[in-house]
Amino acid sequence: MGELNAPSVENVVIIGSGPASWTAAIYAARASLLPLVYEGAFTEANQMRNLLPMGQLALTTEVENYPGFPPADLGIFLESAITEERRMMLGLHEGNMVTGPELVELMRAQAVHFGTRVVENEITSVDFSQRPFRLTSGDGSEILAKTVIVATGATANYLGLPSETHFKNHGVSACAVCDGALPRFRNRPVVVAGGGDSAVEEADYLAKFASKVYLVHRRDQLRASAIMAKRAMEHPKIVIQWNRTVSEILGTDADGVTGVRLASTVGEPELVLEASGFFAAIGHTPTTTFLNGQLELTDKKYIHRPLPHRQQTSVPGVFAAGDVADEYYRQAITAAASGAQAALEAERFLVQNG
Repeated sequence: MGELNAPSVENVVIIGSGPASWTAAIYAARASLLPLVYEGAFTEANQMRNLLPMGQLALTTEVENYPGFPPADLGIFLESAITEERRMMLGLHEGNMVTGPELVELMRAQAVHFGTRVVENEITSVDFSQRPFRLTSGDGSEILAKTVIVATGATANYLGLPSETHFKNHGVSACAVCDGALPRFRNRPVVVAGGGDSAVEEADYLAKFASKVYLVHRRDQLRASAIMAKRAMEHPKIVIQWNRTVSEILGTDADGVTGVRLASTVGEPELVLEASGFFAAIGHTPTTTFLNGQLELTDKKYIHRPLPHRQQTSVPGVFAAGDVADEYYRQAITAAASGAQAALEAERFLVQNG
């Protein structure tokens, strides 16, 4: 759908295109709020910045842990639920589980069905200093809104290796909970890069499925908390590779990841590990730069929510949903839940403010 030219004040503008955004849109649309979603655009610049529409699910193959999608032949259902034009963009369905892009596309179709309007552009700047709020899109258009839901997500940090990019979704991942139980990782060795609590948590989770987990850290001491570090060092299936960095992901187009090449930070010879997967556990970067200080952020740049278990931000009438405000869970199901909460809070805010 193209850019909207009407200068009217929108009830709710939702920024983002992942599970949080579309769930918020479904709830807002069913409440007759006529939500307007800015989903971003499929451009080369956005691809370079990992800011493509659909969020991190755009880079996720089979999704096994979202309720309502048991293993089945989804081909016929997808044909009936998604327009041919959108299906062509997703590609043909393969396997018996829903994929990340397909899951998001189904959410989008449901939101549009209930009256959500979608703009294939991004919001580049905001002014939350007064109501109605003023948003500026990528083509310079100005949008006025009574309420705003920010659901722009967070991007996983990767090492930046060409081989890492080449094997994404073919053995390279940044989410053990999302992908760790997949068949390619079961009873086979995998590698985790990182040294903080998140890396240890990823390694500990992967150890449930993998035959061995190599935890690669550039120093001789983990940055994780003492109890987490102790857990990693005492785990029978976790092997810590001290003073090492990942220099290359090894593999083939047919098999995906088959190993990892490690360099030494203390002058030792390089080391090659056999592995079916590589997991980057070096943090996430929330997509909050465009806010330009308009909302209070945490020390890790996630949107701060002053009230526990609520989606309200530091500015009344502006709400946050999904990974942009969640540095702990970062799951599609929790993002969707927070999107529903944000829409309900936006509706109540509108009622309370006339």
